[in-house]
Amino acid sequence: MDRIIISPSKYVQGNGALANIGNYVKALGAKPLILADAFVTKLVGDTVATSFHGAGIQPEFDCFNGECSRPEIDRLLARCKQTPFDVVIGIGGGKTLDTAKSVAFYQQVPVVIVPTIASTDAPTSALAVIYTPEGQFSEYLMIPTNPNMVIMDTGVVARAPVRLLVSGMGDALSTYFEARANKVSDCQTMAGGASTLAAQAIAELCYKTLLADGYKAKLAVEQGLCTKAVENIIEANTYLSGIGFESSGLAAAHAVHNGLTQLAECHHLYHGEKVAFGTLVQLVLENAPMAEIETVLGFCRSIGLPTNLHMMGVKELDMARLMDVAKASTAEGETIHNMPFKVTAEDVLAAIVTAHQLGL
Repeated sequence: MDRIIISPSKYVQGNGALANIGNYVKALGAKPLILADAFVTKLVGDTVATSFHGAGIQPEFDCFNGECSRPEIDRLLARCKQTPFDVVIGIGGGKTLDTAKSVAFYQQVPVVIVPTIASTDAPTSALAVIYTPEGQFSEYLMIPTNPNMVIMDTGVVARAPVRLLVSGMGDALSTYFEARANKVSDCQTMAGGASTLAAQAIAELCYKTLLADGYKAKLAVEQGLCTKAVENIIEANTYLSGIGFESSGLAAAHAVHNGLTQLAECHHLYHGEKVAFGTLVQLVLENAPMAEIETVLGFCRSIGLPTNLHMMGVKELDMARLMDVAKASTAEGETIHNMPFKVTAEDVLAAIVTAHQLGL
């Protein structure tokens, strides 16, 4: 199996980076369609418009309707038929960004991704998640290439609610451990081949950055401030974790996240909050050294990630319902089967309960 690493063509990050978006994008196109919801447009619209006007470009804005759905994508494609846009720009949260990716894919034009939060590692990926108009999961859209450009204005991200940054750290926390498992099992990654040395090194750097700067970044963002630690964590949450998961592989942590969606009590949690607990479950499955587990537990506690089921809203341990979680985690096609050993639902149930007890 060939080794493959994939990534955005350009990654830009800096405090105030949006003020330069016009100059960055003009290399890709001269007729941009900018997709953002009403809140984000009010937040950064003037800055973006001023930057494009300074670059001699007249952009057109469209208000995102709130759901990355087929009707929303079709609505925007219809607008693209009326106007020859040559680049699509998504500014905002994950659903806005995935809609921009999808529209650009179908129009066969470049896409620029501008997250206003750092809550997951999805912005850099060649993937869009499509929902029904009512918000239920519908399908994955696998896109042949990663975004042409990702722009992170860290000043904007630092002013978002701190829980979003912490959730991003929870998502990023799993990257190294899932990459490590895939390295041993030599399973195919989302990049379509085996992992590279570079992708493995990026995944490990992601973990080291979280431990070094996660707590300091949380303290700064609680005050709406952008420090060097915040810059490092935004890069870890977005770029290091994004390249790490896509080119080094997913394993048990994300599968347990998917299993936890069986519990209504966990529906209020962000993606990364569930992934963090899934990471603890994976470490138990691996019988990782206690010192490593304690390091992960200490990190989670320091920044406010859940370390047990009670913290996630599960008041009583119902073994039958937890077995439903375990069965969903081990369903055919789940990434838990990338672990370098066979994993059964019974194994996952035992690991969930043990991780819970360790995290009390």
